[in-house]
Amino acid sequence: MSEQAARAVVVAYFDAFNAGDAKAMLALVSEDVEHHVNQGAVRRGWDAFAAFCAHMGVSYREELRDMVIFVNEDGTRAAAEFVVHGEYLQTDPGLPEARGQRYVLPAGSFFTLRDGKIARVATHYNLQDWIAQVSA
Repeated sequence: MSEQAARAVVVAYFDAFNAGDAKAMLALVSEDVEHHVNQGAVRRGWDAFAAFCAHMGVSYREELRDMVIFVNEDGTRAAAEFVVHGEYLQTDPGLPEARGQRYVLPAGSFFTLRDGKIARVATHYNLQDWIAQVSA
């Protein structure tokens, strides 16, 4: 995949995320996608990623801003840095109670791209910072 094509896939993924369009996000990931979450086990496969998207859609409302995307020359890897502006809507098990708290959190994602799709996404943020913000 070219660098330009890879960038277009990553941009489309984040555009879909910001639009709350899980269906469009799912169309951009491979059947065997690996989703490396900040805290917890790796989710493997399209179905696991779809379940994650469904959960996120009811628990959080988030918009990613100040996006900077980096792509390697052969279009096989990408990274993005951004700021998450969110609202905590429904309590996530093991986390503080949701009361519609708002938060702003720097974060980043790393991608492996294969055959025009996202084959791996790893997202990282400071969970303790998020907990402090929603607990205040």
